Amino acid sequence: MDTAYLLLYVDDIVLTTSSQALLQQIITSLHQEFSMTDLGSLNYFLGISVTRDSSCIFLSQKKYVVEIFETTHMVNCNPSQTPVDTESKLGNAVQQICLYMHDHREPHLSTLKRILRYVHGTLDYGLQLFSSSTTDLVAYSDADGVGFPTTRRLTSGYCVFLGNNLLSWSSKRQPTLSRSSAEAEYRGVVNAVTETCWLRNLLRELHTPLSSVALVYSDNVSVVYLSCNPVQHQRTKHIEIDIHFV
Repeated sequence: MDTAYLLLYVDDIVLTTSSQALLQQIITSLHQEFSMTDLGSLNYFLGISVTRDSSCIFLSQKKYVVEIFETTHMVNCNPSQTPVDTESKLGNAVQQICLYMHDHREPHLSTLKRILRYVHGTLDYGLQLFSSSTTDLVAYSDADGVGFPTTRRLTSGYCVFLGNNLLSWSSKRQPTLSRSSAEAEYRGVVNAVTETCWLRNLLRELHTPLSSVALVYSDNVSVVYLSCNPVQHQRTKHIEIDIHFV
């Protein structure tokens, strides 16, 4: 069953409820305890602007990004089609330059400008949330096969969908060095499973429990075998214990 959530912005707090009556009840209770200002329907929160119509909600960081360009005097810069080169992804590029925040050089500044030019060409991009006919929780996990040349650490990422809506995502460098691509992929699956478990518990707390099992997809056959067969764990003693959370 589809549920429509009402959003309200109150002093850096966003309230979401399944009915207008419950929303007003919560606001009244908060006013009795705290001095607060009701700012009405949600339109801007933590750098994210929110626009809505009868069928969907659109989340965008255009206003926030434009403020960055104004600060850096790059409002009229020429957009770039890629963040660094044709093979690098935006997340990897940002991670790389962040490593030199406290000791940056001219090449790092050039890379940062290239990233900003790429972002300039994506100002109208955003995240659209809409009613879905399904409430299945599905996650997709992956890890790169090259990693960072200097540290040899791989980057793993995942995205989680609730129905047809993208709900959560992450892409970051792994904290430890993996000895094989299967191990790197397995660590990525662990992160995805952890996130889906947290989301299931959150939905339960919101009195909207899921009726089906969450699915996590990985494109690595070894990872699938490892997660399904506990006997395989004997062959992975070099992996720390918590990775077998799967």
